[in-house]
Amino acid sequence: MKKPEKQGVREECPVIIFRSSRKAETYLYMPATAEFEALPEPLRKQFGAPIYVMDLVLTSERKLALVDVKQVMQAMKEEGFFLQFPPLTGQSNPELPERLRQ
Repeated sequence: MKKPEKQGVREECPVIIFRSSRKAETYLYMPATAEFEALPEPLRKQFGAPIYVMDLVLTSERKLALVDVKQVMQAMKEEGFFLQFPPLTGQSNPELPERLRQ
């Protein structure tokens, strides 16, 4: 059963962050107490060996560089992890046909 959040009490979400050994600029946020081996096997295979980045306590007031902290915290509750992909560069590949670059 979910505890109601009290007025003035901030929700905290301790996480551990890993960088992918296979995919550049791809990061995995997991609850601090979770084990990498407990993640779905297809995710573990795609992600590769996890490279430790840092431990962090997320709160709704915390700012993250590339993602919305509330989105990360929601994914922790619903999925048990959050996968951060590289930012889109906005540069188009000139080799692609015009209709695919739009």
